[in-house]
Amino acid sequence: MEKKLRGAFAVLVTPFNKDYSLDEIGLRENIDWLIAEGIHGIIPAGSTGEFVSLSENERKRLIEVTVDQAKGRVPVCAGACAETTQDAIMYTKFANEVGCDAVMILPPYYFGPKPEELYSHYKAISDSVDIPIMIYNNPWTSGVDIKVDVALKLAEIENVKYIKESSGDVRRIGQLVLRGKGKITPFAGFDDLLIESYIMGALGGVIVAANICPKLCANLFEMVVDRKDYENAKKLYFKMLPLLSYIEGPVGKISQIAKRGCELVGHAGGPCRPPRAPLNNEEEKELKRILQDMGLI
Repeated sequence: MEKKLRGAFAVLVTPFNKDYSLDEIGLRENIDWLIAEGIHGIIPAGSTGEFVSLSENERKRLIEVTVDQAKGRVPVCAGACAETTQDAIMYTKFANEVGCDAVMILPPYYFGPKPEELYSHYKAISDSVDIPIMIYNNPWTSGVDIKVDVALKLAEIENVKYIKESSGDVRRIGQLVLRGKGKITPFAGFDDLLIESYIMGALGGVIVAANICPKLCANLFEMVVDRKDYENAKKLYFKMLPLLSYIEGPVGKISQIAKRGCELVGHAGGPCRPPRAPLNNEEEKELKRILQDMGLI
């Protein structure tokens, strides 16, 4: 039976050992901790997971280990992003074969596909398997902005059921809900727009900070969407906002912040692969201050 994607999803860091090899033990321990903390779903091989720096075999192993360790306790939505339709189909088929519940897919990047090319891309992927697809709209990194009209056209494709909206324009969430009429479910794609996105109708969030404070992320979603407890949700959000803003802010080191944050709260992170540099002394100091103020360390 298809699992409906809903709630706070942790877009996983990919833990590395000192030699940059995959830290499978750390990955498994992270997954167990996230689930114990109440996270609603997990996403391996996303941008935070440095998918662009992994080989095909590493990406497949990462997804395989994640599914094995999750053991059906929460949905697994694997990143299946690729520049070519052929490779995206390959990763999607693999995710389906090993038991993922859905896939998250960026549009083909770099060359700026036209709307009809986007449609052909997602249609070919959808036709290749019977697994839900989450469109990943992140124009800041992909260079491709899937606007509301195009997203609604893509929602006509059978297995396209979700969209991670990372344009930074929260108004799009409302338009997708209003005009989509349930055909596509938006997920918040910016950590520092979570509560705004939920109020506008997003039924989930793909959250970097969930690697560091999963319980708070799950609680925020439940307060806003399930219980409509806006006053307490706002208090919690303001407690979290310094971290959410630091992740999405001008430092420009999302994976590094997430990995170091994991380590500071006692879980596996490790280095990022070069050329991504670690946090410098001032960035490290600021992250520690934020986590201390939140009572996480």
